[in-house]
Amino acid sequence: MRNPLKSAIKTSSGLARQSALYAGNAFDRIFRAASLVQAGQTPFETLYSNGLVSLRYYPPLEEDFIELDGMVIPVERKTHRTPIVIIPPLAVNMLIYDLFPQRSLVRFLRARGFEVYLIDWGMPGREHTHYNMHTYVAEFLPEYLNRVREHSGEQELSLHGWSMGGMFTLFYSALSKDQHIRNAIVLGLPIDSHASGLIGWMYQRIADVAEQVRKRTGFRLHDMKPHWFHTPGWANTIGFKLTNPVGSVMGYWELIVRLGDREFVTNHATTSAFLDRMVAYPGGVIQDTVVRVWIDNQLAKGQIQIGDDFARLENVNANLLAIAGQEDTLATPGAAKRVMDHVSSTDKTFRVAPGGHMGILAGSKAPRASWLELADWLAARSD
Repeated sequence: MRNPLKSAIKTSSGLARQSALYAGNAFDRIFRAASLVQAGQTPFETLYSNGLVSLRYYPPLEEDFIELDGMVIPVERKTHRTPIVIIPPLAVNMLIYDLFPQRSLVRFLRARGFEVYLIDWGMPGREHTHYNMHTYVAEFLPEYLNRVREHSGEQELSLHGWSMGGMFTLFYSALSKDQHIRNAIVLGLPIDSHASGLIGWMYQRIADVAEQVRKRTGFRLHDMKPHWFHTPGWANTIGFKLTNPVGSVMGYWELIVRLGDREFVTNHATTSAFLDRMVAYPGGVIQDTVVRVWIDNQLAKGQIQIGDDFARLENVNANLLAIAGQEDTLATPGAAKRVMDHVSSTDKTFRVAPGGHMGILAGSKAPRASWLELADWLAARSD
């Protein structure tokens, strides 16, 4: 016969344990979030730094296998001849490329036999607010790519650019006409920005107004000092989350619902470590991007002004892999696909992968949806 008292005690004990678990997870998430973060665990060497921008090199992995999204990936000991250089966008911290031990792009590429370098743009402050597209594309990139060449002993390179990093990749190739850029991989890159959904429609309206202002007054945003456009990191965090406001809110709601799931709480803290630590945008870059990429939509015509020069996409002839996110509201597939119309590459591929702007790079679906194909595509063109 069932003892009601024992059942009550057992139930009470279970509720107490569950309450303690919820309370412990909530305390750690709020007050000890840093201890939960799994990002940034892959070792790297800093080869060079100018005080702001640094060059990372990821040495060979010591283990024989890595785990990737439930898959076991053997570590290749023979390296491909052509190194890959990851060119991040501004405003993000570098945790996105090494988000989880089981979902790390740099770790995966290293396991697949690539020599992996990454340019860390650092944390620009007010003293860097005059930096513009020319600073990064025509000054920093040539210097840092040359340092990769010196370290690797190879002239030919593969470039990997996500979001603004994709812009830097194409703009550098177009402006410098560097014939030793063998492969270019760009993700989430709006070429026809006015075709990019609601954001594109908004900038079309702004462009109409801007054109009238220019005709009547001669005023241009580039007439203003760059420091007026300097955007702090916290503002970039808010702006990035607003690209998917529903998803941002639902993420915290799901945290509350699944507070008893330690793994979920840890994953949430790790992702937030990236999203909540955005870096400032120099004002000059904001001026160039807002005016030339979004308002004037110069790339839709196949070129963009960089300083006093023009970078023409027809000068890009590297093997090209372009990936767009099916749910990306910042760079929709329609806006991204236009790259195929302008580059001169004979070997060029366009793919649409599941995920939003961040998801196509490091989301939970990215390893199976794009990383495996990316590595196979690159391996076939890197020896």
